[in-house]
Amino acid sequence: MEKEKKSGNQVSRRKFLGLTAAAATFAIIPVNLTCGSEQQRTRSKKPDSRFGRVQVGAITYSWRSMPGSAEDVLKYCLETGISSIELMGNVAEQFAGLPQGPARPPRDASEEERAAFMKTMKENAAIQRQWRISAPMNKFEELRKMYNNAGVNIHIAKFSPENWSDEEIDYSFRAAKELGAKAVSTEIGDISAQKLGPFAQKYGLKVALHQHLQPGQPGWTFDKFLEMSPENMLNFDSGHYFGATGLHPNGIIERLHDRIISVHLKDKTGPKGNPPNTNMPWGEGETPIADILLLIKKNKWPIHVDIELEYPVPEGSDAVAEVKKCVEYCRQILV
Repeated sequence: MEKEKKSGNQVSRRKFLGLTAAAATFAIIPVNLTCGSEQQRTRSKKPDSRFGRVQVGAITYSWRSMPGSAEDVLKYCLETGISSIELMGNVAEQFAGLPQGPARPPRDASEEERAAFMKTMKENAAIQRQWRISAPMNKFEELRKMYNNAGVNIHIAKFSPENWSDEEIDYSFRAAKELGAKAVSTEIGDISAQKLGPFAQKYGLKVALHQHLQPGQPGWTFDKFLEMSPENMLNFDSGHYFGATGLHPNGIIERLHDRIISVHLKDKTGPKGNPPNTNMPWGEGETPIADILLLIKKNKWPIHVDIELEYPVPEGSDAVAEVKKCVEYCRQILV
């Protein structure tokens, strides 16, 4: 396990007691996506979530409880004031026309129904594979322009392609390039760390490796995976790291800052918390979010910071409102 310094106290949370009210007033005038001239859209106020030289954004997974088309996700970015996004590959591919698979059967489905679903999934995987290796890139370019014109940049595309064929992997990096992304993100592991580097190098991109609770395993280290390719970077999940180890994420960020392309932010309890390793509304957990943001700000490191909403959405709210609170949380720390 990584031996880094223990977590210290973060900036006082008392300043965030009025967060909900503040977030309600921290609004961005939305860009009209369906009507009006291009000139009118350009004049509309665009989002800006770069605070104190730190680019704050989100991963589209944060809105998984809501409709998830590319147009929906852009609308959420504008409503929350976010100007940078880690875009999930399924959102981009759906926009580009990827043939969609069958609906997952209900939990009480019969064995016959499950078997039929798996057979159809296998057939659809072959259809999707053929689509990917022959797909034109114009729809990904169109998606980038739609987002950029509204003031939102796509800095990472999460395709997780390591188990695809080489032709599909090549496609994922070409698509990411057209989206304007700096990297293709995937889950950290031997296959992804060994296999994707040459494709990233071919297109002048990076591989962004995302971890979950692995740092809590004895002897586990990020260095092993970074050493496999100079194109490998970390999509470092500070919340999962803290939840698994109880160690201050800044130890990793300070040591590996030049190999970190982005940091996922969430608030969790530590492994000895009550309850342990649990997602909490921001300000109610133990993750030193303020320390992380201020370290990046102080050193002017070009590391993206992405909100990943994982705590349960409270009754009467929705994921957009909760992400807006998280954006304001970051803003108050950084400005």
